[in-house]
Amino acid sequence: MFRGLIKEDSIPGVYIKYMGTERLNQYRIMWVFVFFDLPTETKKDRKQYALFRKSLQKDGFSMLQYSIYVRHCNSRENAEVHIRRVKSFLAPKGDIIIFSLTDKQFGMMEFFRSHEPVDRPETPQQLEMF
Repeated sequence: MFRGLIKEDSIPGVYIKYMGTERLNQYRIMWVFVFFDLPTETKKDRKQYALFRKSLQKDGFSMLQYSIYVRHCNSRENAEVHIRRVKSFLAPKGDIIIFSLTDKQFGMMEFFRSHEPVDRPETPQQLEMF
């Protein structure tokens, strides 16, 4: 185990402290959602739609459902960076909704395919450099 890494026993598996700072807490980790309904009637509309989708993917968002993309972020500050980035490439037409949930709230979501429950998307692996 790394020197200085302490697992707090008051809430098992929830808090991890490193050198006195709280890290990787399910109330601190955020998921950013982008819902969009963009027009695709003209060639220009389709190009804007494709550009918006590609920009989301380039920024690390993954498709959860058609027109719903999600991104895992380590903190609220990191989530705000990605929200600002999405706002910078908003499509000129259509409706776009951006919101975020804590990892705890995301964990309470239930996913179904028809009437059968399905597993929620995997949490991306986080790489840290010391």
